[in-house]
Amino acid sequence: MREILGRRLQRLRDRLKSRFSTSTAAHDPDGDAASLLDAALTCASVWQWPVLPGVGRAGSDSARCACPDPDCVVPGAHPFDPGLLAATSDPRMVAWWWARRPAAPVLMATGGAAPCAVSLPAVAAARAVVRLDAQGMRLGPIVATPTRWSLLVAPYSLERLGELLYAKDHVPSSLRFHGEGGYLLLPPSPASGGGHVHWEREPSAGPEGVRLPEVEELVHALVEASSGAPGGGSRLAY
Repeated sequence: MREILGRRLQRLRDRLKSRFSTSTAAHDPDGDAASLLDAALTCASVWQWPVLPGVGRAGSDSARCACPDPDCVVPGAHPFDPGLLAATSDPRMVAWWWARRPAAPVLMATGGAAPCAVSLPAVAAARAVVRLDAQGMRLGPIVATPTRWSLLVAPYSLERLGELLYAKDHVPSSLRFHGEGGYLLLPPSPASGGGHVHWEREPSAGPEGVRLPEVEELVHALVEASSGAPGGGSRLAY
């Protein structure tokens, strides 16, 4: 049954990509729009992760966000219209959104039944991943921007996270948590600070879906690694 469902989802993805990518091809010589559509459809139909389009940039100005805030701190890389609550795994809705906004970044709504994430500065994250690999830890997908890495983990509640962090003597402000009510920018979207988002480790879906480690398995190593990162401090930054 799982194989039959997988084939049906693949056929649906192929039909939607063919239908909507053709209409944008003349305006997308580098294939960026097709890549964003493919990524959004993969998240929605294959991994069952709820996604929505980010607000994007203002016209040809790559530094200015399309939202009304002239001082937006994450230009282009946040929800606006539709809002975060509209995130869905319905591939038809996803295709409709990107047909109208083919250059929109791909955002995943975190928490609930979807993955959560822990993010930290790129240099500290690379150090932590080496340590976790040496310990034999089976990590899940890792999303990377030029400045930060986000390690995807199984869904957790704010109460569970609070208990976990309360037991720590020190939690650097450079360590951030993306849980219920949050979102994460996914590849191959443009990053808010320049460059693009990419998979440092791509999702690998098995019979039970994409494997995600529990947050408890990672937090200690990530706290240790991020303690020496710029912006360390003791205040959590979400």
